[in-house]
Amino acid sequence: MKRLLALPVLGALVGAALACATAEAQQVNVKIGILNDMSSVYADAGGPGSVLAAKMAIADFMAQHPDVKVELLSADHQNKPDVGTSIAAQWIDVDKVDMILDVPNSGVALAIANVVKQKNKVFVVNGAATSDLTGPKCNANMVHWTYDTWMLANGTGKAMVKTGGDTWFFLTADYAFGLALERDTSAVVTANGGKVLGDVRHPLNNSDFSSFLVQAQASKAKVIGLANAGGDTINSIKQAAEFGIVKGGQSLAGLLVFVSDVAALGLPTAQGLVLTETFYWDLNDGTRAWTKRWQEQRPGKWPNMAHAGNYASTLHYLKAVAALKSASDGAKVVAKMKELPTDDPLFGKGTIRADGRKLHPAYLFEVKKPAESKYPGDLYKLRATIPADEAFRPLKDGNCPLVSG
Repeated sequence: MKRLLALPVLGALVGAALACATAEAQQVNVKIGILNDMSSVYADAGGPGSVLAAKMAIADFMAQHPDVKVELLSADHQNKPDVGTSIAAQWIDVDKVDMILDVPNSGVALAIANVVKQKNKVFVVNGAATSDLTGPKCNANMVHWTYDTWMLANGTGKAMVKTGGDTWFFLTADYAFGLALERDTSAVVTANGGKVLGDVRHPLNNSDFSSFLVQAQASKAKVIGLANAGGDTINSIKQAAEFGIVKGGQSLAGLLVFVSDVAALGLPTAQGLVLTETFYWDLNDGTRAWTKRWQEQRPGKWPNMAHAGNYASTLHYLKAVAALKSASDGAKVVAKMKELPTDDPLFGKGTIRADGRKLHPAYLFEVKKPAESKYPGDLYKLRATIPADEAFRPLKDGNCPLVSG
């Protein structure tokens, strides 16, 4: 009798154990590694602000999906491709990271794209700009989210030429990003009837631009195109002001300028700059609400488009993982990211193309004069909205192997 009575109890215990095991089997574990510049020329453009944005996306997603557990790692690539690839390999092979995020510095990003492809994980680019990432160097394990050199060139470059800036001289960061930005902008300038009079290359994280600016002045070009970013752009603009370049009749085109750069420069120095971004904190109610949350951890600072991109792209990546119930096969996750429409409060509705290019509008802004700014962070006035289908290079022109076969 005792054995018979025990059978239902045993059955209940087995059933409970099976239910528990099933629940555990359904839980998806994900590891994300955010890799960027935490201490140098791009620290304000990415750095801790991007790590915070990724943390916010993870917290927001896990609140709605308790069956997905996400762990975030972060590291500084020091703007060195060998350091970046070493960290990426360690993360994937030892720490079992599923996705690498951000990576400002196009040279580092191009190197990591190869690592991730070989190991079949996911690379979501927000900080690097070279359009080659969705062109000849595209692969099935990568998404390029926020902006690229083609977008920047066709936003700022085209606008400057159409308003009379038809002769250019480039001040260019001498590595993959700067060279791609100069290349893409030169193509836009000449296609719209302008002429490139010359260029000069400077090392990354440069402090003294005086000799380069003298050459730019001597060129007599109407526009000096700054094909650099972060601290290099800030130093270029500050020293150009000291040289009286704008007062002398030449214009500066900041081809990659972040709102964090403008805040660092101050409106008296940055006023009148024309620039292209895909996000502005004060664009609408959704961007303002998100910025308020971000600023709780970074008071007195303003999130830029790279920070916003890390938030939005992390959310979309996790949606794809949840749909597949697995993060293990990177190519499958990226394919699902392309299949699912994108939708978030910072970039709105969008899509990801076959070449990995995320499509959303871009905005041509002009930096306000001090008298025009009404409250802290009121830095930009909108000059034009570039629709998503015009903001990025046409798919047929990119020479991406995924498209051309």
